[in-house]
Amino acid sequence: MIRPRHILRVFLLTTLLTTCLTGLSACGFVGFPGVYKIDIEQGNLVTQDMIEQLQPGMSRRQVRFIMGSPLVEDTFQPDRWDYPYVIRNGPDIIREAQVRIFFEGDSLVNVTGDYLPDWANPNAEPEDSAESAETEEAEESQSSD
Repeated sequence: MIRPRHILRVFLLTTLLTTCLTGLSACGFVGFPGVYKIDIEQGNLVTQDMIEQLQPGMSRRQVRFIMGSPLVEDTFQPDRWDYPYVIRNGPDIIREAQVRIFFEGDSLVNVTGDYLPDWANPNAEPEDSAESAETEEAEESQSSD
């Protein structure tokens, strides 16, 4: 026969255990002050140095050697490789970058995103106009002498 005292003990222990577990699970939402959170890196680390090595006409194999395997190789867009990258510390985003590389067949044709080579930068001055500006400056300085 079960004693009423045992039933009360089991009930109190169950209630106490449930309260503790609920309290501990709530700590994830509130957070403890001073608790260290690690940085979490996801994706492909891409640097400007890596991007500068890319040249138009490179093969997919050469691009993969420089950049590494793309994180996203879309089945529906086989001529596009995506290299997303994000570093988080808890919910806070420390750094985020996105690079997209486009091919025609097996040849590199374009790079878009947060890091761009000089040849793919739409804001950069074309090399021909930069050379012509230098030539004009040299001619002006010679004619003024």
